[in-house]
Amino acid sequence: MSGRPPRQEDGESAALRHKEELSRRIKEQKVVVDELSNLKKNRKVYKQQPNSNIFFLADRTEMLSQCKNTLDELKKAHQELENSEKAKIKNQAAIHDFLSEDTLCHLRRRGPDSSQQLIKTVSDLSYECLFSGHVLHLRGLVTPQPLEDANNNVFLWNGEIFNGVHVGNLENDTEVMFRHLALCSSEMDILSLFSSLQGPWSFIYYEAARHSLWFGRDYFGRRSLLWQFSNEADSAFCLTSVSGCSESGNQWQEVPASGIFKIDLKACATTKSLSLTLFPWKYSCREKAVEETCIHVLDQVSKDLPNHVHLVVNESKLCLRAPVIPLNKTVSKASGACPGSNSSNINCVVSVETLQEFLAEEHKKKLACQFIDVLNEAVKRRVLCLFRDPGQKTREVPSMSHKKAHVAVLFSGGIDSMVIAALADKHVPLEEPIDLLNVAFMMKEQAKHRGTTKRHTSHKVQLDLLCPQESCQDLDADTGTHLSCYDVPDRITGRAGLKELEAINPSRTWNFVEINVTLEELKKMRKQRINFLIYPLDTVLDDSIGCAIWFASRGEGFISNQGELKPYKSPAKVVLMGIGADEQLAGYSRHRVCFRKDGLEGLNKELEMELGRISSRNLGRDDRIISDHGKEARFPFLDEDVVSFLNSLPVSEKVDLTLPRGIGEKLILRLAAKELGLTASTVLPKRAVQFGSRIAKLESNKEHGSICLLDNMNSHCMLYGSSNILNTGQDLTFLNTYKSVSSKGVPE
Repeated sequence: MSGRPPRQEDGESAALRHKEELSRRIKEQKVVVDELSNLKKNRKVYKQQPNSNIFFLADRTEMLSQCKNTLDELKKAHQELENSEKAKIKNQAAIHDFLSEDTLCHLRRRGPDSSQQLIKTVSDLSYECLFSGHVLHLRGLVTPQPLEDANNNVFLWNGEIFNGVHVGNLENDTEVMFRHLALCSSEMDILSLFSSLQGPWSFIYYEAARHSLWFGRDYFGRRSLLWQFSNEADSAFCLTSVSGCSESGNQWQEVPASGIFKIDLKACATTKSLSLTLFPWKYSCREKAVEETCIHVLDQVSKDLPNHVHLVVNESKLCLRAPVIPLNKTVSKASGACPGSNSSNINCVVSVETLQEFLAEEHKKKLACQFIDVLNEAVKRRVLCLFRDPGQKTREVPSMSHKKAHVAVLFSGGIDSMVIAALADKHVPLEEPIDLLNVAFMMKEQAKHRGTTKRHTSHKVQLDLLCPQESCQDLDADTGTHLSCYDVPDRITGRAGLKELEAINPSRTWNFVEINVTLEELKKMRKQRINFLIYPLDTVLDDSIGCAIWFASRGEGFISNQGELKPYKSPAKVVLMGIGADEQLAGYSRHRVCFRKDGLEGLNKELEMELGRISSRNLGRDDRIISDHGKEARFPFLDEDVVSFLNSLPVSEKVDLTLPRGIGEKLILRLAAKELGLTASTVLPKRAVQFGSRIAKLESNKEHGSICLLDNMNSHCMLYGSSNILNTGQDLTFLNTYKSVSSKGVPE
C-alpha cells in the first residue's frame, strides 16, 4: 500500500474549505473597509453586538482601524496557507525528483503494508532530508514509518530484535527501539543500545537537536543498506535498501558492516563537504585495540569512497561491542597433524553408521547436543517472532481445518536445510503447515542424460540410500513425464528429505513446493527484476545464486495433493535460510584445499575471513532478493549465540577434513542431525544451489556473461536514502539536500 492514509484526504478537503472561507471573509472585509473609507464624516456608524440583533453607536475612525487590522490578519492567514501549499507542491516534486518511481516500486514491493514520506527542512542551515518508509508487517501492530517524535527526531528501522532489548509479544520493535533512542543522551548511550541488540538490522536515525544523522547495519550485515555519492561536492548523499535504475553515472555501493556511521549535517551544510564519522565494531574496547581496528577499517572503507568524502574515526575512540566472541584459533599438537597422515580416516566409509560410531564417544555426543540446544533456540526465535492468529499459538493436537503456512524453508534436502526444517517443526504450531521451497531450472535433455550418468557413477552409495529404484519410479508416476526435465539433483534430494521429515513427524503438513523455472521465464524476470536486486554485485555467481533464491523465495509452484500436483503459492512471510553453516563449518571445497596446503592454522584464517566478508558477498544481496516478494529472510546459523558457541570451539571439534566429503566437513552439524533423527541427509556432501538447481547448466557462459548488471543506478538527488524496514520490517528512504557529496564507481 502506498501514499497517504485515507484520513489525510479529509485533511486536504478541510484545508481547501478553510482557504475558501478565508477568501470569502477577505472579500467581505474589503467591502466594509471601502464603505468606511468612503463614508461622509457626518454619517453615523453602528456596530452589531455579537450573536444578537442589537446595534451600538461606534466611532467611525476607530471602526475603520479595527476593520483594516482584521483585513490584514485575514490576508496574512491566506498568504501563509498559500505558502504552505507551495511548499507542499515543492516537497512532492522533491519526492518525485529524488525518489524515482523505479526506486519507489522496489521499496513498495519490500514493504507492501504501509508507505509514506516525510520531509524535514532546516532553512537556516540550508539542508533538507527526505525519509520514505515502506513497512512489511511481521510483529505487533502495523506501525507506519518513518516515526517522528515531539523533538522532531526521525527513525527508520529495518530489523528484528530477537534478544538484548525486551520486546513484548504484542509490541512492535520499531517503536521499542525508537523509545530507547529517545532516552539516549550521548554517543555512548546510542552505541551501548546497538551493541546490546541480537538480530538483523539496518537503520537511519535523525537526531534533530544535534543535527546528526546515524545509520548502519548489524555486525554480519544481514539487512541491505546502500549508499550513493553524487559527483558534485555540494550536491547529495543517498541511502537506500534497494536501488532503482537511472541515467546517472553515480553508482551505489553497499554500506560496509564495519560499524555505525554518523554525519554532522550542520557541519556539512557549513563546509559544503561531507565527512563520515565511524564507530567501529570491536571485540575489546581497550584504547590500543580500538586504534588498531580503526586503522584497518579506515583503510578498507576509504578506498571505495570518492576523494571529496572524508571518513574519520570518532575522536573519543568509542566503539560498538561485537555481539559474538572471537574465533578460537587453538590448534593442539594431536589435532594439528599433517593433513593426509591419517590413512584410516581417508578410508572411512561415508555412511550413517559412521556418524553413529562418532556419537558413541561421550565428548562428541555432548558437543552435538549442546549445538542442538543453541541452534534450536535460534530457530525458535525466528519462527515464533511473527504475527499469528490467536488460534494458531498452541502446540496441541491439530484441527482438521486448513491453516496457512507462516514459515517457509529454502529447501534442497541437504544437511543445512534439513536441520533447520527439523528444528522448526519443534516450535511451529502443529496445525500450521511448513512450506519447503524447492527450486529447479529446466534441464536441457543432453545435460540431463550426462548428469544422470555421472551421478550413477559417483556417490553411488548415497544415491541408493536417497532414491531407491522403486521410489524413483513412484516419483516419475506422480509428476508425469512432462515434468521429468525438472528432476535436478536438489529435486531428488529434496523429495528424499521430505520423506525423512515425514518420518520424524507424520502429523505435520509438509508442503513440498516444486518450483519449476523455464529458460524463458528466467530471462524475463532477470531483466525485469533480479538484475536490479543483485546490484551493486554483478558477477556470474551472484546472478546464478540470486536467480535461484528469487524464484525459490517467490514460492510459486506445485504441491502434491493425494498424488496429484496442484498449483500453490506460499503465503509464508518468513523464509529460513541455511547460510552461515558452510562459512563456519568448512563446508566449501576451498576449505579442503586450504587445509591441505596450510593445515588447521590456515583453515582457521580462512574461516575467520569467511564471516568477515559474508555481509558484502552474500547477505545484502540475499536480503534484497527475498524482500522483493514482501518476505523476510532469517538466518538461524548466524544467530549471535550460535556463532559464539561455534567460535568458542577449536576447529578440530567442529570439522575433520582428514575424513572424506559427506562426513568431515560440518561434522558437528552432521552429528547433531543424526541426534535429531535424520538419516541419509546427514551424509550428503555440499552442493551449491546454482549446481543443485541446475541454473548453472541452463544457459551458456556467453549468455550468463552478458547480464553485467545495470551500468548506472539512480540519478543525483539531494541527501537521500531508502532502506527496507522490517518486522515491521520496513523500507526507508532518507534524503538530505545539504549540498554535498558525490560518487565514483562500484567496488570490485
